[in-house]
Amino acid sequence: MNLPYEWRIGWRYTRAGRGGRRNGFISFISGVSVVGISLGVAALIIVLSVMNGFQKEVRDRMLSVVAHIELYDGQGGPLEDWQAVAQQARRNPAVIGAAPFVPAQALIARGDDMRGVMVRGIDPALESQVTPLAARMASVFSRLKPGGWGVVLGSELARGLGVTVGDTITLVAPSGETTPAGVVPRLKQVTVVGLFEAGHYEYDSGMALMHIQDAAKLFRTGGVSGVQLKLTDPQLARAVGDELAQAMPNLIVRDWTHTNKAWFEAVQVEKRMMFIILTLIVAVAAFNLVSTLVMTVTDKRADIAILRTLGATPRSIMGIFMVQGATSGFLGTLFGLGLGLSVAFNIDVIVPAIERTLGVHFLPGSIYLISKMPSDPQWSDILPITVISLILALLATIYPSWRASRVQPAEALRYE
Repeated sequence: MNLPYEWRIGWRYTRAGRGGRRNGFISFISGVSVVGISLGVAALIIVLSVMNGFQKEVRDRMLSVVAHIELYDGQGGPLEDWQAVAQQARRNPAVIGAAPFVPAQALIARGDDMRGVMVRGIDPALESQVTPLAARMASVFSRLKPGGWGVVLGSELARGLGVTVGDTITLVAPSGETTPAGVVPRLKQVTVVGLFEAGHYEYDSGMALMHIQDAAKLFRTGGVSGVQLKLTDPQLARAVGDELAQAMPNLIVRDWTHTNKAWFEAVQVEKRMMFIILTLIVAVAAFNLVSTLVMTVTDKRADIAILRTLGATPRSIMGIFMVQGATSGFLGTLFGLGLGLSVAFNIDVIVPAIERTLGVHFLPGSIYLISKMPSDPQWSDILPITVISLILALLATIYPSWRASRVQPAEALRYE
C-alpha cells in the first residue's frame, strides 16, 4: 500500500525522538500531549458512566414505587369507568400493565409527632401489574383489605414515627367536615399492617399505601381517581404519553419524567455541566499539541526547505505537520477510549480494590442509599467524546502547520 509521502513523513516525525537531545525533548512533549488527551478522554468517559449509573439506580428505585404513566379525568373528578380507560390504553403495544389508584395528601399523627405524607390508595390484586415493589411484596400488600383500614408505611417514615407493624396511627384528611362548631378535620385511626423499603428516600420517608376503597372513602373522591400504566420500556414514557393524549383527549396524561420533572432536569443539567468541564481538560491537552508542533517546525526548518526545493508545495508541507498532530490526537483519543471503557466496565471490581487498599469506603451504607459505585457506559456519550477529542486535536494542528507551509527555503537554509 503506497501512502502519500505527506503521510509517511508526518508519521516519521511523530515517531522521531532518538535523533539527539532536542528531538528527544520534542518527543517527550508530544508524549505528554498524548497522555493528557488520553487521561482527559478517560476521565470524561468514567465520570459520565458513573453519573449514568447513579441516574439509572435512582430511576429504577423510583419506578419501583410509581408507574410509568398516570391517567386522570380531564375535569379533575373520578373516572366513571376506569376499566374502559385501561382497556383503551392497553391498545398501545407499549402498555403491558394497568391498575387503578387514588392519590392524596394527608397528615399522619402518632402522639405529638405529625408528618405530611403522600397517601396512595391501591388495589393489591392489580398493583403488581404496574410497580415492581408490589410484585416483590405481594404478601405484605395482600394484608390491605377493603374496610380493614390498614396501611403500609415506608420504612423511613415508620422509623421516624417510631411505629412498627400492628401499631395504630391517625390519618388526618386535608378537607374537614363542617359542623355547627366550625370545620372539624376528618380523622381516621388506621393500623400499620406492613412496611416497605424502595431504596428511594423520598418515598421511604413520605409515602403510605392503603386499600383503594378505604382511600376513596376517607378522601371522598367518589371513586377511582386515575389509572396507572406500565410500559415495556420506561424510556418510552414521553412518546407513549403523547400518543395516549392524542387517542384520549378527555384525559390528563402524566408520565414519570413530568411527575419527577425537577429531579430529571437537575440530573440532565449536572451531566451537561460535567461534560463541558471535563471537555475543557481534553481541550487543554489537545492544544498542548500546538507547542509540540511549533517546536517541531522550528527544528525541521532545514527539512522543510529541502522538501520545498525538491518541489513540495506549501499545501503538502502543511499536510505533513497536520498528519503529525492528528496522529498524536488519534493515539491519545484511542488510548483514552480504551482506558475509560476498561475502568467504566470494571468499576465494580476496581473501586472495592482501591477501598481495601486505602482502608476507606467511598459510599457508606449508613449515609448513602447506594453502597456500590454504579456505572452505565452509553454510546450516546462515548461517541461525542471521541469525535470532540479528534476535532480539538485537529484544530490544534492548523496554525503550526500553516506556519510551516510559510517557511521560505532560502531563509531556512541561510545558516545551515
